[in-house]
Amino acid sequence: MTSASSKTPASLGFSFPAEWERHEGTWFSWPRPEGISFPGKYHTVPANISHIFHEIARRENLHINVPNENYERIVREQIVKSKENPLGVPPALLAKRVTFHYIKTNEAWCRDHGPAFLVREGRNGKRELAIVDWAFNAWGGKYPPWDADDAVPSEIAKVVVGPSRKKLPVFHPALVMEGGSVDFNGKGTVLTTEQCLLNKNRNPTKSRAQIERFLKDYYGQKHVLWLGEGIEGDDTDGHVDDLARFINPTTIVIGIEQDPKHANFKPLREARRRLELAKDQDGRPFTIIEMPMPGHVEHDGQVLPATYMNFSFVNGAVLLPTYRNKKNDALAAKILAKALPKHEIVPIDCFELIWGLGSIHCLSQQVPWGVKVVKQGPVEA
Repeated sequence: MTSASSKTPASLGFSFPAEWERHEGTWFSWPRPEGISFPGKYHTVPANISHIFHEIARRENLHINVPNENYERIVREQIVKSKENPLGVPPALLAKRVTFHYIKTNEAWCRDHGPAFLVREGRNGKRELAIVDWAFNAWGGKYPPWDADDAVPSEIAKVVVGPSRKKLPVFHPALVMEGGSVDFNGKGTVLTTEQCLLNKNRNPTKSRAQIERFLKDYYGQKHVLWLGEGIEGDDTDGHVDDLARFINPTTIVIGIEQDPKHANFKPLREARRRLELAKDQDGRPFTIIEMPMPGHVEHDGQVLPATYMNFSFVNGAVLLPTYRNKKNDALAAKILAKALPKHEIVPIDCFELIWGLGSIHCLSQQVPWGVKVVKQGPVEA
């Protein structure tokens, strides 16, 4: 691993790419039965995650963090079981596309503890890459321990290189940051929420202006857009990937709750109002597309943060979480299909997964094209 210089990524020309840009693959951390994310449902969640893996493996590479060889064997068997492979993905394709990495984690939410891959165009015409290793404290110190999760970006940096076959520089900003708390249009604008980034359980000594400076310096952004509060049941203190997302540089989709009595009605209407007034990095307004919310989803009396905004881009497709609300599931897919005609919209039932208080986007971290993995451990059919 190469330590970065004292200069910031932005000063060196690096920036965080839009999620819809071409991927090398997608990175995940496999959940552990002793983890806190899926109490009482660990026996049902792996099949849900395997379905996501199969959809991704049809389109790009998969990288999976597991603690050791024994976990690799267990997860490999889980992935290739025919009864849990409804798409019939050929085992040979899984063998080619899936790589295991012996990197310990506390929980499964790779969007939040994984590396932020940055890119820049090099002088020789080759894409150059870097990693930002933000500090991580389990969503404001809620779920100790988090030491393994906090170390993940630097551990991943040991097994990847750029097109030049050199180790990627790693930046270590002194700021707690989770990947689900930010979203990017790929042109210099980052979208986030006050409830999360200004929360005193993350960076109590940092002002709003200081946090904006970090976003610009270490994600390579020019402009910051702030929404307010998150949705009901979200234990991350308002991650933006539950509220609103960019789908191209000029368009934002946002969840809207139609029931005035629902707890999400006011915060989502306020977020919609702010977006109506917002401008991009060049001072232009956004196109805003409204999507439904899934309605009330709970388990054992606990309200869960079910949202269609937790979709994830993969090469040529969008994986859309659904929650067994036939009408709204179908409407969400229809709206996204119209807005993204060049992408296949792939609905995936995440009713089991949402018990962990996250969905597809929360689990995944995209790896931009140009990254090469130097430590292999492929799935065996």
